[in-house]
Amino acid sequence: MILLLVRHAHAGDLARWKGDDHLRPLSKSGRECADALAGLLAPYRPERIISSPLVRCVQTVEALAALLGVEIELDEALAEGHGTQSEEVLGSILSSPDWGACVAVTHGDVIANFITHLQARGAALSPPEPRWAKGSTWVIRRNAVLPDAVEATYLPAPE
Repeated sequence: MILLLVRHAHAGDLARWKGDDHLRPLSKSGRECADALAGLLAPYRPERIISSPLVRCVQTVEALAALLGVEIELDEALAEGHGTQSEEVLGSILSSPDWGACVAVTHGDVIANFITHLQARGAALSPPEPRWAKGSTWVIRRNAVLPDAVEATYLPAPE
């Protein structure tokens, strides 16, 4: 099982956004990053894409979903501020034997909580310090021989 944990790409400036933050879209650079992410993540052949319902998260994986012909599932537990709920959702995805790879796109606070949680449980992180820049991905793998062992590799946002 591989979990591709993605932080949404750059969205427009919150201070300049006049509407509901849930509706704030990706910026031009964020859309370019999202397009590049599709090429970066497609070789993992994810069979499932789950997203926070916030527009910037959904837009981050639209190109990937179109490329793969996979529907984007929305999950409120992946929205900002859902730390414990997100850990449960992401943990259940990671422990599921039902698919080979899954993409989950979410927010910085959710990724910070989950990566810190994995690290506290002994996951091997590469690099060892948690990171979660916009448009970046953590490739999280369960060890086939030792199912409780987890390895996570950070991929910076594509340029």
